[in-house]
Amino acid sequence: MDALYPRLLVRDFPASAAFYQGVLRELLGVEPVKVLPGYANWDIEGEAGLVLFGRDRLAAAVGTADLPQAAQDTSMLVMKVGDVDAAAAVLARHGATVVAPPQDRPDWAPTLRTAHLRDPEGNLIELQSY
Repeated sequence: MDALYPRLLVRDFPASAAFYQGVLRELLGVEPVKVLPGYANWDIEGEAGLVLFGRDRLAAAVGTADLPQAAQDTSMLVMKVGDVDAAAAVLARHGATVVAPPQDRPDWAPTLRTAHLRDPEGNLIELQSY
């Protein structure tokens, strides 16, 4: 179900994908489910274990592309939810700040809807539904 998993936001996608592909294969016997330009994911026992995503793509989505790379996000927590709009309202009610409101992202995946928020510590959270 992939309800909750980490996503690393990487600058050098090819090097990072090669690193994790080798490490996860050797240590856990896990092969990537999908490797695309700027996106790769590995499942462990049928659940998302790790996702890599090009940092520049996400920076554009959450409005941090103009910041120096050292100030851009390097990771985020992803939550799959049934209703992105309702979930975003719940997080906001609990103190999260909306940085990218709920929206469809057909350029990322055909039926993907996301919202991006920051928790009270500034950590980036993506809510998503397919």
